[in-house]
Amino acid sequence: MKRIHFIFIVALVLGWGVLSVSAELRAQEAKPSGDAAAKSGAPAAAPEQDTNGGHAYSGMYTFLKEGEFVQVTVEDAGHVTGFISRFGDGESDKGAFLDQFFKSGKLAGNKLSFTTEIVHGVGFDFKGTVERGEGKNPGDEAYFVLKGTLTENASDVNKKVASHSREVVFKMFPQDGAPAPVVRK
Repeated sequence: MKRIHFIFIVALVLGWGVLSVSAELRAQEAKPSGDAAAKSGAPAAAPEQDTNGGHAYSGMYTFLKEGEFVQVTVEDAGHVTGFISRFGDGESDKGAFLDQFFKSGKLAGNKLSFTTEIVHGVGFDFKGTVERGEGKNPGDEAYFVLKGTLTENASDVNKKVASHSREVVFKMFPQDGAPAPVVRK
């Protein structure tokens, strides 16, 4: 009986140790994003004076249609990752939700550019700037906006590419009002 009791206590101590080390490692790995500064109420620098390498620009922005969005994540050294979630327009994907990840992305000061992967024959290029929008406080809707030229490159079954460019303004979603993630079936 004492042996079972001893084994139980050892297992309990080891389990507790693993949980506390795991929690400590997760806390060390957690890096505050630009969103963390916005949620804490700390004032964000103006785009021209962003001192944190553009991390404050990371977030979700509107896209072309209601329900579509662009996720932008500014990493170290101006490297940008992200994706566009949009509704398909083609015959085979009409109304289907498509995710198009960035193939490349760059932020230099407040100048942003990205190119998406091609999905169902369509890819996007964005060249523009990140600017302060009409939102009053960090975390407000449109606190930052992406302004620039969006080029849609669509190829047909014969591999002929048609490009269509337009001037766009994508508004940052409010921090608590970002759309729920899409659940894949």
